[in-house]
Amino acid sequence: MSTQQDIQHGQAAPSGIGIFEKWLSVWVALCIALGIFLGQLLPDAFQVLAALEYAHVNLVVAVLIWAMVYPMMVSVDFGSLRHVADQPKGLAITLVVNWLIKPFTMAALGVLFFKYLFVGMINAADADSYIAGLILLGAAPCSAHKV
Repeated sequence: MSTQQDIQHGQAAPSGIGIFEKWLSVWVALCIALGIFLGQLLPDAFQVLAALEYAHVNLVVAVLIWAMVYPMMVSVDFGSLRHVADQPKGLAITLVVNWLIKPFTMAALGVLFFKYLFVGMINAADADSYIAGLILLGAAPCSAHKV
C-alpha cells in the first residue's frame, strides 16, 4: 500500500528519521565544542566534577552512560529470547564475529597505532590502557540501531 493509500485508510504514514537523528553528528560536534568552551570558561567547576569519583570511576560519566544505556535496556523484548536458536547460522556468525574476530582485530589495530605509528606521542602505560580499551570496545556488541 502506498503512503497516500495509507493516509486515506486512516493509517499513519511512515515517519522516516527525525531531525535529531538526521543531524546527530552535528549535535555531537556542537556538544563537544560547548564542552570545550565551558571547560575553558569554568575550569574550577570541571575540576570539581572530575574529582567526583568512586573506585577510580567518575560518577558524572557513570550516570551519563547509564542514562544513555537505560533506554536500550528497557526496550529489549525478553519474550523473544526463546526464539534465539531459531536461526542458528545467524547466531553462530554473530558469536564468531563479536567474540573471535572483533576483539583481536581491535587489539591488532591498537598495537599498530599505539606501539608503532604513534609510539612517540604517548607513553607506554597509557598505550597499554588504550589498547585494553580498544579490545573492550571490539568485544562490545553494537547497540547503535533500533530493532
